[in-house]
Amino acid sequence: MDDRLHLVMVEPNGSGGLIHYAYQLCTALAEEGVDVTLVTGREYELADLPHNFTVNNVLDLWPLFEAGRSEEIRLGRWRRLWRKVFRTLRRGVRAVRLIRAWLLLVRYLLRLHPDVVLFSKINFPFEAFFLAYLRRRGLFLSQICHEFELRESRWGALESLVARLYASVYPNFSALFFHAKENRQRFLALYPRISPERMFLIPHGNSEWLLRLPMSVTPDELRERYGLSVDDRVVLFFGLLAPSKGLEDLLDAFALARRDCDAKLVIAGYPTKHMDMVALQERIDTLGLRKDVILDTRYIPLDEVGALMGLASVVVYPYRSGTQSGALQVAYIFGRPVVVTRVGGLPEAVEDGKSGFLVPPRSPEALADRIVTLVNDPALAKRMGDYARHLAETRFSWQTVARKILDVYDSLLSRAR
Repeated sequence: MDDRLHLVMVEPNGSGGLIHYAYQLCTALAEEGVDVTLVTGREYELADLPHNFTVNNVLDLWPLFEAGRSEEIRLGRWRRLWRKVFRTLRRGVRAVRLIRAWLLLVRYLLRLHPDVVLFSKINFPFEAFFLAYLRRRGLFLSQICHEFELRESRWGALESLVARLYASVYPNFSALFFHAKENRQRFLALYPRISPERMFLIPHGNSEWLLRLPMSVTPDELRERYGLSVDDRVVLFFGLLAPSKGLEDLLDAFALARRDCDAKLVIAGYPTKHMDMVALQERIDTLGLRKDVILDTRYIPLDEVGALMGLASVVVYPYRSGTQSGALQVAYIFGRPVVVTRVGGLPEAVEDGKSGFLVPPRSPEALADRIVTLVNDPALAKRMGDYARHLAETRFSWQTVARKILDVYDSLLSRAR
């Protein structure tokens, strides 16, 4: 008889940062002796990587990253308007597909009846109905609280109502995991009826797995593609492009920094539906930065991430709001110093003056000052980058994350017996 803990992790998105997180966590939990199954979408982008756990990619949803999205900046006004209308109509179809996926998931979990179910981000308040049903049927539910606020979506007059509806989601979880004390405190302020005894802190794991991927392009080849010279120093933003990421502040800061340092700015990442790329390009032009800013708005292939990090003198995360950042862990594991704003749980991941610099949000002057410091002092940037790599390999190791999660499960499940 197999007496191992049987855990099912549910991550509907088959591509992007959350499935990367799920893959690494499932790997670490399996290394600790857990019988792990990952349930995800049909378009599972990591299928070719080694797995020490079971993958069931049965959720028939939709691609998170659309091929044409990054090209919209080049479209005319009417074609952009038509695409907006099309996406609005498409939401109804996707709602039906999501409900079907939940019905399949519920049947699967009740048939399997694992010891623990671990969910990722819950995107819609109506999903509370399915969670409540699973809980009533005796399943132990838990969640990694990557995000719990309406950070990008704008519901207008309905926003407070939608926020209240989300309050029905979280009572269904016996354990809620947060990546920072600040995030837990913010959650408590939003949902005071949830007992703090259900809330647990874990580190955000590193991105060590990226080091094992073969690179399809070298940093020098990427320089040539971007039109950079061998001597150009690079300030890098890497990650999804969204209003909360503070890209306008970064552009303003870079315009100031260019007075005191010689560098190029590379903004690399896929624009979310909330990001106005036309306005961003107009801001670049208004600041006179067209020749100094490179926009790579693809979903960056995994085998190009190493080369992209290899270009960077400093990686900047100028967020206006947020909880944590998986992209920050990418910079750390590749040994790059960071400049990060003091929002959400980010200050708890950065040792100011050691792995990078912390600055106030919405402060282009402070951001520019720290960018200049690192661009003009390669020796300091190297020391900070080395320490960032050290943090990734120690404090943010997945073994540490897995053991903390298992300690929580051991305690809660033993109480329930």
